[in-house]
Amino acid sequence: MTWRLVGNRTPEVLLVEDNEDDVILTRLAFQRLGSPVRVHHVANGQECLEFLRRRPPWTEAPWPDLVLLDLNMPVMNGRATLAAIVADEALRHVPVVVLTTSSREEDIAQMYRLRCSGYVVKPVDLMRFFDVIYMISAYWFSAAMLPKRPIVR
Repeated sequence: MTWRLVGNRTPEVLLVEDNEDDVILTRLAFQRLGSPVRVHHVANGQECLEFLRRRPPWTEAPWPDLVLLDLNMPVMNGRATLAAIVADEALRHVPVVVLTTSSREEDIAQMYRLRCSGYVVKPVDLMRFFDVIYMISAYWFSAAMLPKRPIVR
């Protein structure tokens, strides 16, 4: 399946993840889709906010159509990152899917209270992980409608 967004754009994903092995697996999962998806990576929440706000070195960064956010990271964790995104009027419309190893009910409830767009527990099985990335992509880049550009008031 080939995913193209409004205006025939290639989907842009911002992966916020501190574990390099998970970064490699996520990139591989997107490659296996057979459809172009650009995956950009930052290692923590502070870098995520700088990327989204186009601060150096990301002044020319594309606008992500989807943010995949890990919870447990150094510097600024996923909870603080999502809270900052939601508090910023220029960013709060960005879909943020939590992609983490935590299946704790407290984490799930807290992230939905903070208005995450979805919460997905990373499967430990490689093929299941690939399936999860496919399902996320199928929904966000095929079924859901996303804006062509940032929503600015």
